[in-house]
Amino acid sequence: MGEILKDAYGRKIGEIKNEFGKLVVYNHLGIKLGYYDGTYTYDKYGRRIGYGNLLAIFLKDYINM
Repeated sequence: MGEILKDAYGRKIGEIKNEFGKLVVYNHLGIKLGYYDGTYTYDKYGRRIGYGNLLAIFLKDYINM
């Protein structure tokens, strides 16, 4: 079980899990959106997004659905 992320109304919008030394973000349906390897953040296709933990940006579309 990972860290559950909720919107302002208390609805689950995603979850961040620790898997094999990486932090992986999933949306509320359980679809993998990206991961953080300790240095860089990558999207679900393995493309580098930026430096540092930027996992929350993958959930911006799910806030206040």
